[in-house]
Amino acid sequence: MAIGFACAVGLNTTAATAEELSVATFVPPNHETVTGALAWFSNEIETRSGGSLTMKLYPAGQLGAGPAQQYKRAVEGVADITFGIASVTPTLFPKTMLAVPPGKAVDALDSTERMWAVFDQYMADEWSDVVVLAIGNPAGGMIISTKNVSTMEGMRGAKIVPFSSMTTPVIQGLGAVSVALDATEHYTALSTGTIDAAISTINNIMPPWNLDEVANYAIVNVPPTFNPVYFVMNKERYMGLSDEHRAILDEISGLPFSLELARSFHHADEIALEWKDEKIASGELNVEWIEVSAEERAKMEAAAAEGMQQIYAEYAERGIDNAQEIYEALNQ
Repeated sequence: MAIGFACAVGLNTTAATAEELSVATFVPPNHETVTGALAWFSNEIETRSGGSLTMKLYPAGQLGAGPAQQYKRAVEGVADITFGIASVTPTLFPKTMLAVPPGKAVDALDSTERMWAVFDQYMADEWSDVVVLAIGNPAGGMIISTKNVSTMEGMRGAKIVPFSSMTTPVIQGLGAVSVALDATEHYTALSTGTIDAAISTINNIMPPWNLDEVANYAIVNVPPTFNPVYFVMNKERYMGLSDEHRAILDEISGLPFSLELARSFHHADEIALEWKDEKIASGELNVEWIEVSAEERAKMEAAAAEGMQQIYAEYAERGIDNAQEIYEALNQ
C-alpha cells in the first residue's frame, strides 16, 4: 500500500494543475485583436485543457501603457503573455520587418502565411528571448487623404505617414515625403493639414477612428504594406507549465494563432467595406472613394521596387547581407 501510494503521488506531480495565464495588451477590450484573436485563443486553451488552463486579460495598458515596451514586459515576466507591434521596435526585428514593404502579398492573411513559410529559416532567431505564440501582419491597404494621391503625379510632394517607418525609402520612391506619426495622431494631423495622407487599415475610416471626418479621399488598390503584430510569452513561465499545457500551446501557436490574429484585422476591414457601401448608398460617406487604376498601380509597384534597393543597402550597412534574399523568399 505504501509503495502504491508513493507511486500515485509521483504520477500526480506530472499531471496538469490549474493554471491562469496573464495577458497584457495596450488596446481596449473591444479591439478586434481581443474580441477576435484572443477570444479564439482563450476558448482553445480552455477547451483543450478541460478548463485547467485559462487566461486573464489586462487590457488598455493596465500592466503598462503603449506598444513600445510590450516585448520587454514579456521577457521580464511583467505579464505571462503580451501583445505588441514589431515595427515600434524595428531594431529588435530587422529581418521580420522585411515582411512590411509592398510585394506579392495581397492582404493580411496572405502576408502572414508567406512570413510563416520562411519564419524558422530567416526570422526565428530574432525572437529567441520569448516563446512566440503568434505574429500576424495586418495590411495597410488604404490611403486616407486630404489630397488626391491616387496617381504618381498626385503623390509628388505629398506628406504621407507610412504604415511602418521602415518603408520610408518606398514612400520617397513614390515621390512623396515620409512623415513619422503614431496612428493615434492621424486624425488631428489630417484635420490641421500637418499631413496630406496616411497609409492605414481600411477599418480606420469608420468609428472609433473616424478618419473619414477629416479627409477628402479614401484611396484603395494601392500596393499594400504590412505591420507585424505579435503575442509572445515569457520563456520561464512557459517552461514552468506541465507537459500537457505546453503541448496545447504548441498545437495552436505559430501559424494557427497568427492567422486568427491576421483574420481579426482582415474581418474588421471587411466590416468597414460593408459600412462604406451603406454610406455610399445613403449619400453619407464623407470622402470620395477612389480605386487606383491598374496602370497607376503598376507605376507605384515599380517605384516601390526601386525603393527596396535603398533598403537592401541600409541593411547591408547594419551587417545583414541577405535582406534581398529574405524579401524575395517572402515574395516567391
